[in-house]
Amino acid sequence: MIAVMLMSVALIAGLCVLAYTLAVYALPFMLAVEAARFAYVTSSGLIGAGLVGLVAGAVAYGLLVFDVASLRSPVLRLIVALVFAAPSAVAGYALVHGVTGEAVPSEVWRQIFCIIGAIFVGISALMRWSAPLDTKSS
Repeated sequence: MIAVMLMSVALIAGLCVLAYTLAVYALPFMLAVEAARFAYVTSSGLIGAGLVGLVAGAVAYGLLVFDVASLRSPVLRLIVALVFAAPSAVAGYALVHGVTGEAVPSEVWRQIFCIIGAIFVGISALMRWSAPLDTKSS
């Protein structure tokens, strides 16, 4: 029984690390999902909606990478990073809210943990996107 409990704790921790890592890419994913939903509602079919979502997500991510790589002004790069880090903070809030659903009985402490999680994930995404580019050539 103890082995099963330890395995479940390890699995939850692994899923949290995976979700934390993927939260950085929350805006392209959100745009892909919304584009796919719109395409599906306008009767493009399941495969067509999936393709539309895939293309929309790839274009959104490509624009982000292009903007971060081509902008030289630190202020403009920070603005682009903030635009992409804000949905990451929302994803961090939702992640902590889901994980602490039954674990934290007090709603006040649950909200405090959720806000702390949102701050950490948002700052992590902001630091990843606003980091200076490595311009060393080998």
